[in-house]
Amino acid sequence: MSEVGRILRNEDFRPHKMRLWLHSPDPDFCRKVQRICDLYHHPPDGAHVLCVDEKTGMQALGRRFPSKLPAPGRAGRFEFEYVRRGTWSLFAAFDIRTGEVLGECKPQRRAEDLMDFMEGLARKYPTGQIYVVWDNLNIHYDGADYRWTRFNRRHGDRFHFVYTPIHASWVNQIEIWFSLLQRRVLRYADFPCAGAMPRAVMNFIRRWNRDEAHPFNWTFRGHFVHTQRRHAA
Repeated sequence: MSEVGRILRNEDFRPHKMRLWLHSPDPDFCRKVQRICDLYHHPPDGAHVLCVDEKTGMQALGRRFPSKLPAPGRAGRFEFEYVRRGTWSLFAAFDIRTGEVLGECKPQRRAEDLMDFMEGLARKYPTGQIYVVWDNLNIHYDGADYRWTRFNRRHGDRFHFVYTPIHASWVNQIEIWFSLLQRRVLRYADFPCAGAMPRAVMNFIRRWNRDEAHPFNWTFRGHFVHTQRRHAA
């Protein structure tokens, strides 16, 4: 075994090491990313660009023993044993111009819940064209009832649905905000009951909109997109 290890070290080969790799097999990846990048950097005059998605399976975990808050010279500590108090789904939209977040927590992620949330967005933005950037989840498409076609007609065909490439939801800026929510609110939380989670999430949204809301300086340096831009020039 020592000889095998020596040979592998000499060849700089580590078969036991693996890294997570995210690859989009979408044949229209370049075109779709280019359109989304153009919306981010050059939104149409008078239009609203909203990044919409759902953060599902948020577990309201209660720690079996109290957590200890950080103190000078001492890291915070939390108990690894927990009690599951239920799960929630967050429907959210990120306004790329202002950084404002609109959100609503529901016990489940259902098509009708998403429709209710989108109706709220239509009321929030009563005028102007609205570009919705979201992923390829089944409830984001027309079902047998043509739900989004009928929704759009109800609102004067103001909505334009822009889909991220397959397996590339990271192109959606709301994912950046979801990461902030996870790190600041959910990761080390101790929820005494299921209802404490949506209250904490909505409080964070209100505080974000009041004190921190700002556009993200979002860039993508993908080789294919830049190649396409050079040829276009």
